[in-house]
Amino acid sequence: MSRIVTVTINPALDKSTAVTQLVAGRKLLCRHPRREPGGGGVNVARAVRRLGGEATALWSRGGSTGQVVERLLAREGVPHRPIPIGGETRENFIVYEETSEQQYRLGMPGPDLDRRDLDRWIEAVDGLDPPPDYFIASGSLPPGVPPDWYGRMVENLPPSCRVIVDTKQEPLREAAARGIYLIKPNLRELAELAGERPREEQAIERQARALIDKGHVQVVVVSLGSAGAMLVTADAAEHLRSPAVPIRSKVGAGDSMLAGMVLSLARGSSVCQAAAYGVAAGAAAVMTPGTELCRREDVERIWSEMAARQPAVEAEG
Repeated sequence: MSRIVTVTINPALDKSTAVTQLVAGRKLLCRHPRREPGGGGVNVARAVRRLGGEATALWSRGGSTGQVVERLLAREGVPHRPIPIGGETRENFIVYEETSEQQYRLGMPGPDLDRRDLDRWIEAVDGLDPPPDYFIASGSLPPGVPPDWYGRMVENLPPSCRVIVDTKQEPLREAAARGIYLIKPNLRELAELAGERPREEQAIERQARALIDKGHVQVVVVSLGSAGAMLVTADAAEHLRSPAVPIRSKVGAGDSMLAGMVLSLARGSSVCQAAAYGVAAGAAAVMTPGTELCRREDVERIWSEMAARQPAVEAEG
């Protein structure tokens, strides 16, 4: 199978818990906390493993928090390579309020990376041997990292490597301008690239295809939340709808979706089938609590339902 490498320059130790109700100024009794390794590419690699595949995660390891993340990745059996940094790997905090059934997500900015840290990253990516077939740069950039960093990182990868970038705002715009294989924006992120928010399917397709026509990207998969996703290529567009599922937490849904897509592509599926499998993985992720990612049995069940309802997904197989 094709080799998959993920990059997380700003990983996190994700801590999640639940309380009955959030009340300002009062000491609140939390439920038993859960700790998991997090950050875009780390989660993609973890979800790929959950789905029966394998992806190597490159990530920034710093301080005692980085050591905890490393132990958790090893416990899950995720192939990974930590890149040492001078600062401390960040922590994120997620709280679920039981009375309102609302989730509050507190994301920290991450450590400042200096020139030595960035040089180690370039050396690690340039030293990948053999080069990966799929290279996924995912997640936010920490302070001190220029917005064109993802674009710089992939400059020396061979043309045969399919580069996928999943981030937002200026880093996404800079990366897409370099010419990459696939992006997975949501509606807000697509609006940031296009300059206006699309209001209907035709506008989504038009804005996504404009990016393709400019040579910025080959495939655009626009995440539509509970409505599934819009797949757009140079000569096709398809709205891939997901069955309704109970929502427990939206954390990790986008990363699970990307993991499903890339793993399916790596297994030889068509772009349409891969995007549909990604939608199934994203839907499965919202069914799990806290920061837990998709479960394989849920993904396979949702995927089967989607294939039965959408002949275009099955036909491209």
